[in-house]
Amino acid sequence: MYQLDRKKLHTDMRRSVAAALMEDIGSGDVTAKLVPADCIGKAAITVKEQAVVCGADWVDEVFNQIDPQVSVNWSVMDGDRVEDGQQICQIIGNARSLLAGERTALNYLQTLSGTATRSWFYYKLIEGTSVKLLDTRKTLPGLRLAQKYAVGCGGCHSHRMGLYDAYLIKENHIAACGGIAMAIDEARRLAPDKPIEIEVENLEEFEQALEARPDIIMLDNFGIEDMRTAVRLAAGRVVLEASGGITEAALIDIARTGVDYISLGTLTKDLKAIDLSMHLSM
Repeated sequence: MYQLDRKKLHTDMRRSVAAALMEDIGSGDVTAKLVPADCIGKAAITVKEQAVVCGADWVDEVFNQIDPQVSVNWSVMDGDRVEDGQQICQIIGNARSLLAGERTALNYLQTLSGTATRSWFYYKLIEGTSVKLLDTRKTLPGLRLAQKYAVGCGGCHSHRMGLYDAYLIKENHIAACGGIAMAIDEARRLAPDKPIEIEVENLEEFEQALEARPDIIMLDNFGIEDMRTAVRLAAGRVVLEASGGITEAALIDIARTGVDYISLGTLTKDLKAIDLSMHLSM
């Protein structure tokens, strides 16, 4: 599993927020200029549904980049569960600054809270089993580190970060290399320090992979009985990950087969943004 680097996360956050503000504000918020330049405002962000909060640092960064004098005071922390109608923070500062940052701040907060909330929902489904749920590379462009952080706030875990930090050998890689054993041997020769995971589609391929001894074998679209057979054959010698077409209804049965991980693209790609509002008073 990928361990999130907090330093990289904060560097990525600052870059992302700067790009988002340029995209939204550009040469300046013309509507905010209707408000007197010296007007001080107070705003409150309220949640309109049950959710797991995530994205406080991104909200802080939005207002800090716009106006360092703006103060954001949180009543919750990332990972906290909140109820419909709950106020989660107050923001005080120049009214023009609050208005200019409102949409960008809410975009981050609703998207990352949506990711955390969906992850928590799936985490609760398999609570009490030993399996760990993993995200995938099916993230929103430009928000991979942020969404992987949000997945963690929801109780799940991160798979590899990208194509550079671990092997995931799939059908086309296997065909190009001449077979499962050859692909694993070549991966080990090229970068012996990187984890090697290989995807198999049936028990025959699984036995070939098991003999070649990768770090992880991904069971792609396996039925429940074949998963149980793979767990029995592996006997703890290799980490097993279930993936592919996994539905909410099937999740608990898969978790009980004894696989170590279940990877779910839905944690990051099928999220529903959390409904939030920000109300300003003078």
